[in-house]
Amino acid sequence: MTKAAAPKRKKAESGTQVLAHSLFGELDVHLFREGNHHFLHRVLGSHCIELDGVAGVQFAVWAPNAERVEVIGDFNAWQGSAHALLPRWDGSGVWEGFVPKLSSGTVYKYRILSREAGQVLEKGDPFAFAWEHPPRTASVVWDLKHAWGDGEWMENRAKRQGLDSAISVYEVHAESWKRQVGDGFRPLTYAEMAVELVAYVKEMGFSHVEFMPLMEYPFGGSWGYQGVGYFAPTSRFGTPQDFMALVEAFHAAGIGVFLDWVPSHFPGDLHGLYRYDGTALFEHEDPRKGFHPDWKSYIFNYGRNEVRSFLISSAMFWLEQYHADGIRVDAVASMLYLDYSRKAGEWVPNQHGGRENLEAIAFLRSLNEAAYLHFPGIQMIAEESTSWPLVSRPTFLGGLGFGMKWMMGWMNDTLEYFKKDPIYRQHHQNELTFSINYAFTENFMLPLSHDEVVHGKGALIARMPGDEWQRFANLRLLYGLQWTHPGAKLLFMGCEFGQTREWDNDDSLHWDLLQFAPHKGVSNWVKALNATYKAQPALHELNFQAEGFQFIDHSDHAKSVLAFLRKGHHPQDDLIIIANMTPRIHEGYRFGAPAGDWKLVLNSDASEYHGSGYELPTHVAGQPIPWHGQAASIVINLPPLSLTLYCRA
Repeated sequence: MTKAAAPKRKKAESGTQVLAHSLFGELDVHLFREGNHHFLHRVLGSHCIELDGVAGVQFAVWAPNAERVEVIGDFNAWQGSAHALLPRWDGSGVWEGFVPKLSSGTVYKYRILSREAGQVLEKGDPFAFAWEHPPRTASVVWDLKHAWGDGEWMENRAKRQGLDSAISVYEVHAESWKRQVGDGFRPLTYAEMAVELVAYVKEMGFSHVEFMPLMEYPFGGSWGYQGVGYFAPTSRFGTPQDFMALVEAFHAAGIGVFLDWVPSHFPGDLHGLYRYDGTALFEHEDPRKGFHPDWKSYIFNYGRNEVRSFLISSAMFWLEQYHADGIRVDAVASMLYLDYSRKAGEWVPNQHGGRENLEAIAFLRSLNEAAYLHFPGIQMIAEESTSWPLVSRPTFLGGLGFGMKWMMGWMNDTLEYFKKDPIYRQHHQNELTFSINYAFTENFMLPLSHDEVVHGKGALIARMPGDEWQRFANLRLLYGLQWTHPGAKLLFMGCEFGQTREWDNDDSLHWDLLQFAPHKGVSNWVKALNATYKAQPALHELNFQAEGFQFIDHSDHAKSVLAFLRKGHHPQDDLIIIANMTPRIHEGYRFGAPAGDWKLVLNSDASEYHGSGYELPTHVAGQPIPWHGQAASIVINLPPLSLTLYCRA
């Protein structure tokens, strides 16, 4: 609880004392109104304070077009006349007041009498730190005190997740990762995740977990992408402190936490941001700018300074209060283009007549500058699916300022290639190699995300061709190429053991599949990939630099064979990666190689991964025969549908 300096007070109509001004000072007002307040959550919303020795809650809400604002809740039988807030005198549009004897856990809403046709609205608090469990819709006063114990992680995380680190991300939908079969098939709580999910991610060797949006959301079927609580973790799984403890447990296990965040749109739920004070406060009044045709939701008005302050503060809140290690910004493409998913006549050009959303561009740059300024060592990641340039380049170079960008082109081309029967792959090898042409134009993260296993697309394993053995061999080969391709990695939950059914957010992952050898083999292979990714400097030191990759040969289309080098800072760390995209065994195959002898590190066809078990020698002697532009060469056998990786002996 914060002790407030004694401010001037005056009586509300009912005699309840309210603050005539609060901790929301002149500098706060100035920064808020110019769009540069990065920590609004410290001064707006509901805060437990002590005033003149009296404990209570200070409320502050932005509603510039309100005629009257009241706080309502159980404490006043949802009748707010006794607890009316006062408008600030500075034109900020903020209403505030102090209600004594309230405390953390108080359930409340704001009753807003709008100047717009006298509407009476009952709204949740945009800055609430907690909300009721859906389908209930009220906000909850919450004290966020927590004695953090992850100092060592926070001090060293910049080294652990820099661009030269082995970043592999396990994407999780918390509600469907695992359900308690004997307890109403409910999802795990944050506390249970702190035991089971943390242990599992550590066992699998992922460096990070990424949660699909956990900011409070009303409808479970939205997967969190239609949120109302931009400053509150969903109450479905526990309290804010429970979520803090979950993050802390990941950090104790050496695992970073990325959070999905949605500044692109919000739903039209009446208790949320939609027409908050009876007007289009957070969104645009014009539906050509303010309504999203794909998601039937509302687009933030990035040209409004106060809205920019709100959104930037939300991102800073998760980095500050919950020690998030990075934020994945959803649907960036929809923010950048005014005509996104719109036909001619359904959008409004910018001031220069173009389709670029200049206000959104400015917002994203300000967002990333603020994040890296206040929290060095974090990662800002863009889900951006177009060819917009310089997404992951600094703003001073004209970029958007993100640290990484999802490589959607690699994902689309690679999955398109892998669904083809191997007999036809000889005609499509360029689909597998094209990504290298632009791999270093951005700091790319290679995603095989939830979007690839929903809406009728089927599970990844179901999209692989051939009989059962070939499907699993293809899946292992796909992951092998993902982990050895330049860039960070992301894999959606269930894909790591070859879940056979399309993801269902109302179901649990089918953990029983791990009792079967093909699925256990895929799981073992992903573990091995993560371990090798971390252990071999050449797989991560130059992940985002062209010097870290070199093709040995990509011209053997007829046999669908691909060979390349991964390089680190030192030549002794060089790796040779060879992929055979057909079920045929190729014996006595000569490849160019740097001079020296080589040792087998990984073979996706090994028995432990449910491969054919075709035996390969563990050591290969280099021969002084130039080949493929290399000073020397090696002769090896290629197992069927396999990826093999060699390091220097």
